[in-house]
Amino acid sequence: MASKGLRVLAAASRPAQRQPRSREEAEAGLTFLGLIGMLDPPRPEVADAVRACRRAGIRIVMVTGDHPLTAEVIARRVGIVREPHPAVVTGAGLDAMDAAGLDAVLAEDAELLLCRVSPEHKMRVVAAFQRRGEVVAVTGDGANDAPALRHADIGVSIGATGTDVAREASVMVLLDDSFASIAAAVELGRSVYRNIRKFLVYLFSHNIAELAPILVATFVGFPLVPLMAVQVLAIDLGSDVLPALALGAEPPERDVMDNPPRSPREPLFSSDVVRRFVFLGTIQALGVCGVFFWHIHASGIPYAAFTPGNHVYREAITLTQAGIVVSQFFNALAVRTDRESVFRVGVFSNPRLIAAGCLGIALMAAISYAPPLQAVFHTAPLSPADWAVLAALGVLLLAAEETRKWALRRRHPV
Repeated sequence: MASKGLRVLAAASRPAQRQPRSREEAEAGLTFLGLIGMLDPPRPEVADAVRACRRAGIRIVMVTGDHPLTAEVIARRVGIVREPHPAVVTGAGLDAMDAAGLDAVLAEDAELLLCRVSPEHKMRVVAAFQRRGEVVAVTGDGANDAPALRHADIGVSIGATGTDVAREASVMVLLDDSFASIAAAVELGRSVYRNIRKFLVYLFSHNIAELAPILVATFVGFPLVPLMAVQVLAIDLGSDVLPALALGAEPPERDVMDNPPRSPREPLFSSDVVRRFVFLGTIQALGVCGVFFWHIHASGIPYAAFTPGNHVYREAITLTQAGIVVSQFFNALAVRTDRESVFRVGVFSNPRLIAAGCLGIALMAAISYAPPLQAVFHTAPLSPADWAVLAALGVLLLAAEETRKWALRRRHPV
């Protein structure tokens, strides 16, 4: 019965004239009645969740009080065990091991089943994994699981059928009692972290584009600023906020569970994040500086002759502001994915981002064409050719980022 995945209980009885004083007395002189096999089948979704955890680089170790035969059959059914001869260690075996022996067993990259264990054994295993620098999550439902749940980095208790002691000792409670919810939580957590990094790349890249024209104008001796303070406020508050929020709600990428866990010591501003926003910000900066000084030089007017009321100057700073807004729209599309092409994900698969970007461009158009806003922002109307040039710069930015992702996929295929 154990080899079929059943939990086996023995039943026995004897007549009793009084309440037994001890366990030994209660279990003496019994008449064996038979064996009972109980089946507790795993949920259908567990196997898929286990496969997802494997792809995500999460090692699953079964720690149970069941018989080794029962544990192995159940582990095979859900995919925790796939090898013909997994490592099986009982509670008695753990008692015979010292700390070095246990560390050696856990260090082996093999499928591991720990059977017939006590609460003390669970605590010891959790502590051994943590000594190796692992982030340990423990699931349990009984009062005997509470010490391990409390000691683990993430204690996950069963909500519907678990004990109050286990729930109080846990960080997270599964309301549906499904292991698949743990895999879903990992996927969502990874997606949220990625979205925060996309948010940062999006914001810091356009800050480079805002700062670069001012610095370049200073170095080349242009007497006026290519971007006024009120225009910077319009970009930051009017055109950037909604797309950034839409990026924060980006759904999980398809490969989010195909990468190993990141190091807990990895900073949010990792080298990858910094390189990416510098790469995108530099392209935007070159574009907006190019359109500003191209328009200034095309007029044939010397630098010293420019004044704040000069129409060419107002057109040039309008081009600078519009260039940042339009390039940020394409930048938002570019940063939606870390590796995968945005065209494979679907350009319009995040309608909130598209709507937010279009709203920012519409606001920029109003600033360019509406006379009351022209007076506030010192802008001038842009021609269709100007918008075409700005759109081309945005497409160039998106193409550069898609090329970078393609090269990344070539160098590091998943």
